[in-house]
Amino acid sequence: MIKKVNFIGNIRTKDIKKISFDFVETYPDKFSGDFEQNKASLVELDLKTTKLTRNKVAGYITRIKVRKSR
Repeated sequence: MIKKVNFIGNIRTKDIKKISFDFVETYPDKFSGDFEQNKASLVELDLKTTKLTRNKVAGYITRIKVRKSR
């Protein structure tokens, strides 16, 4: 019998979540539900990380803002 696997979603580490929540609490007006704008805001705020980490943080911030707007 083949077991069916259901994928729930993307898994993000605690450090990505912590950085994202810190930025949203500190600069709530800088971020929105738009990924590209959030990515540009992180560059403007001088987040010193790799491109991959910056994109993960921007994506999670987008998710946070979209959830709050509902």
